[in-house]
Amino acid sequence: MNTVVSSAHTVANQPLIAVAPMLDWTDRHCRYFHRLLSQHAVLYTEMVTTGAILFGKHDFLVFNPEEQPLVLQLGGSDPVAMAECTALAAERGYQEVNINVGCPSDRVQNGSFGACLMAEPETVAACVAAMRQAAPNTVISVKTRLGIDHHDSDEFLQAFLEPVMAAGCQHFTLHARNAWLQGLSPKQNRDIPPLRYDRVYRMKQRYPQLFIAINGGITSSAQIAEHLQHVDGVMIGREAYQNPRILTELDAFYGVTHNAVDLPAVVHHMIIYTNQHIAQGGRAWHVARHMLGLFQGLPGARRWRQLLSQLGPLAETAEDLFIPALSAVTAAMEQHQLRFENEENH
Repeated sequence: MNTVVSSAHTVANQPLIAVAPMLDWTDRHCRYFHRLLSQHAVLYTEMVTTGAILFGKHDFLVFNPEEQPLVLQLGGSDPVAMAECTALAAERGYQEVNINVGCPSDRVQNGSFGACLMAEPETVAACVAAMRQAAPNTVISVKTRLGIDHHDSDEFLQAFLEPVMAAGCQHFTLHARNAWLQGLSPKQNRDIPPLRYDRVYRMKQRYPQLFIAINGGITSSAQIAEHLQHVDGVMIGREAYQNPRILTELDAFYGVTHNAVDLPAVVHHMIIYTNQHIAQGGRAWHVARHMLGLFQGLPGARRWRQLLSQLGPLAETAEDLFIPALSAVTAAMEQHQLRFENEENH
């Protein structure tokens, strides 16, 4: 479908394929690793709160230049703080800031942001207006659910979208599920509310001028291609983390026909990166924990996970960790190939 140019990362007539912001998962080490698997997929930070950015002891805006295109996902509801953080993000090189209106956790609700903001569209609209004023060249986008609790209708979603649109937001990612703020944990909220892709499609039909991406339960390139018949972009979450090799398929949606990623080369690249992190006072496990699924579905995948989990917490160098694990995978693949050839010959 024809798309509008509403994102700093969007090219006319091309889709937006993104990896979802995932708390405690999509940190800068994870994103650096993911970028080795896809050059074009848009990456998101894990949600960062305004309080962490403005008052935290650490630099929560730091990223590796190689991660671009990269979006900052921001959690908050105070327009002044949201604007200040957006200005800081723009100074640091973020081209887009995304407002979290989808997280259903108690901690987020207590901070008056996340999915509970669906009940306060005027607050979100005020944040959008303030953020746009603070950083006029930065795209302001919103990621939201379809509804909250018993407010589960197109009308409720439209009543949220329209004031936010009027404030200048033109880019929405819709997680195709309701959020239950009472009675379900965040984990249950990712699985129990039914997926309603049809409702996301209807929002695109109703507001064709908007850039609308879809999120929720998407696990294959075939599903991505199907969704792109109806919306402008697709965001994948847990599948990208648990089976990161799916990222090697995403550049095809940007016209890249040959993206044969050499997985051992990726591991050796991550050895260099991990040793740099260790030299700066970090630990190998900070990086390796994001790579457990690299060989998912391939011979040796279980041994890879075992060795990384066993050696990772104590490894002093990246070689101590990754070389034994990669050797085990390579041996398993060679044995698998030999068995296959023997079966073919008989």
